[in-house]
This record gives sequence, structure tokens and C-alpha cells, in this order.
Amino acid sequence: MNTGSKGRSEPMDVAEPAGGAQAEPPLGSRAPQYIQSRRVLHLSWQVGVFIVGLAVVVAGIIMLPLPGPGWLVIFGGMAIWATEFVWAQLVLRWTKRKVTEAAQRALDPKVRRRNIILTTIGLVIVAVLVAIYVWKFGITMPWKIKE
Repeated sequence: MNTGSKGRSEPMDVAEPAGGAQAEPPLGSRAPQYIQSRRVLHLSWQVGVFIVGLAVVVAGIIMLPLPGPGWLVIFGGMAIWATEFVWAQLVLRWTKRKVTEAAQRALDPKVRRRNIILTTIGLVIVAVLVAIYVWKFGITMPWKIKE
């Protein structure tokens, strides 16, 4: 019985994680309860989730060398697997942690300054190479090319 206010839906005895971080959901199957309660139905559900996740991951792998959001699709397939399999949930948690760490490192003022300087140097080099090419060969529009 919840004795908290009407707007509060979580239990009263849940402790907040330190540092204001969000609590991670528990590991395990997220299948509906009536599916989890029947062994054969739950096994069938897991096989279906595995096949759908595998199809999405394979599509993402195919998209890596081809046009398309390959890595995004691969992580989508992993998220599908994570609805049922603990190993996929752990992989996604590790990936999320590493991406968060990389984002925090990228926001470091020293790293940002270095990245801006390197990007500017790269753009200057490309501009100089384009200017040399135009100076040597000129600009010929595709519709004025003589065969």
C-alpha cells in the first residue's frame, strides 16, 4: 500500500542513487507477465525476439560499407535483444557508459580547443589544395566540357 501522495507512483523505500544519477532498470526479461508465466510461450517469445534482433543487426552490418546508418541499426538490434537477454542489456549498459564518458571528455575545454584548432588547420589545408587545383587547371563547368 502506497502511503505517499497521489502523484507518486514509485515505492517509498527506493533509495536515490548518489550524485543524481538515474537508477538502471533491473536485468532480465521485459516480456509481459502472461508470457513469462508459461515456459513454452516464453521460450517462443525469446526465439522470436532473437530472430528479429538478428535480422536488424545483420541489416546494420550490411549497411556499414553501404549507404545507411549502420551503427545506429546495429545498436537498434542490440536494444531489441536487450528486451529479453541479460547479456545484451549488459553490453548496452557498457556502451552507454562509454559513450557518456566520451561525450564528457569531448566537452572538456582543453579537448574542445584542440579539436577546434585541428579542424581549422584541416580546413585551411583543404582550402589551399583546392585553390592550387583551381589555379593550375581552372574551373570548367560540366555543361561546358568539350569531348
